[in-house]
Amino acid sequence: MEIFGFDLIFGRAQKGIKPPHWKFTKEKKTEKLPLPDEVIIPLSQHIGAPCKAVVKMRDEVKVGQIVGEAGGFVSAPIHSTVSGKVKKMGQMVHLITGRVIDTVIIESDGKDEWAETYEPLDPDTASIDDLRGRINEAGIVGLGGATFPTRVKLSPPPGKVIDTIIINGCECEPYITSDHRLMLEDGEKILGGIKVLMKILSCDNVLIAIEDNKPDAIAHMEKLVSKEGLAATVKVKSLPSKYPMGAEKTLAKILLGKEVPLGALPFEIGALIQNVSTMKAIYDAVFKGIPLVERTMTVTGEVNNPKNLQVRFGTPIRTLIEHCGGLTKDAGKVIFGGAMMGLSQYDLDAPVIKGTNCILVKKAEHWTERDCIGCSRCINACPMDLLPTMYVKLVKAKKFVECGDNYIENCVECGSCTYSCPSKIPLVQYIKVGKGELMKIKRREG
Repeated sequence: MEIFGFDLIFGRAQKGIKPPHWKFTKEKKTEKLPLPDEVIIPLSQHIGAPCKAVVKMRDEVKVGQIVGEAGGFVSAPIHSTVSGKVKKMGQMVHLITGRVIDTVIIESDGKDEWAETYEPLDPDTASIDDLRGRINEAGIVGLGGATFPTRVKLSPPPGKVIDTIIINGCECEPYITSDHRLMLEDGEKILGGIKVLMKILSCDNVLIAIEDNKPDAIAHMEKLVSKEGLAATVKVKSLPSKYPMGAEKTLAKILLGKEVPLGALPFEIGALIQNVSTMKAIYDAVFKGIPLVERTMTVTGEVNNPKNLQVRFGTPIRTLIEHCGGLTKDAGKVIFGGAMMGLSQYDLDAPVIKGTNCILVKKAEHWTERDCIGCSRCINACPMDLLPTMYVKLVKAKKFVECGDNYIENCVECGSCTYSCPSKIPLVQYIKVGKGELMKIKRREG
């Protein structure tokens, strides 16, 4: 194990924040949530083109059967997560983007009958094209939150060589413990997924990054690496528990001492970064032939019995909360994701999707936005060296092109600025508006 720190690498000890941790569920083993009576399957659960429905009303479906085929190159198929009958072809407001999207609603028959799964592959003998194809047909996307189709990410442009694979097990959000539990309970499968990546990318240099507030996960993964005979190529790195340590560009800078250029992706510096949950999904797809239909997630905060659960996609939020003993009397809002980057939801019947790693219930908060006092705390906290308050001024003045000229698209929306602001200015919300309006302008201009 090696220990890295902000100050040792590039003198940014003041960047980022260190919020208190409320890891109530870190000692709780993952439970399998009972099958829901009904699932709502949105046909857009990833960055890129939405899927196209390949089923219709009253069709009988099985678990793992494709219900939405990829809508383009940057897309990933979506599978049924229960067996039963298609009850309705509907629409809903996307939980993240706010756009209206198509959905498939399936009534479960309770039998959990699976469609014929894919033939297991041996990474040692399978071709790279076959491995990428399996990852694609299994519908795997980045499960750290970005939901970028994994097959696309594992296909760097010609001439771009990946010399380092970084596996992200930091889980720096204050409440979430699903990746922590996954490393403790399915570490062997994570390493299996890593072996697949090493074959696809012809790369034998892997760094598993874990924050130092998870010493049991660090020790466990080190033990497994040694047991599997991978110590020469796979290294476990202990990193300070400082938010947003798990951000791609932060990890690249800390571990490699290299800056990802503005507007670029880590492959520009020879790195590829994947979440530990994605590694487990790759293992399931390649070694077992199982498509992505469920994941581990944390349900925590103002619920009576916080838990880590293995949940089928499409399960309503309400079902998870009820399984965790229901809401406490202080519950005020429900968030998809963590306290820093999650989004509040307006409907407890909204379904969990591939990118959902946590359901966080918080107390109601009442605060008033005040004028900026020029304290620079947001600037000092920003891991991307941006000027958050400038974007607020530009957005209020509707100067969205100027937002782009000042690198607003390089903001990772980590929330460090909002957390640090004594005037309670919702800086990230303003930045989201600025990004959205800038995107509209670019679309109009072709």
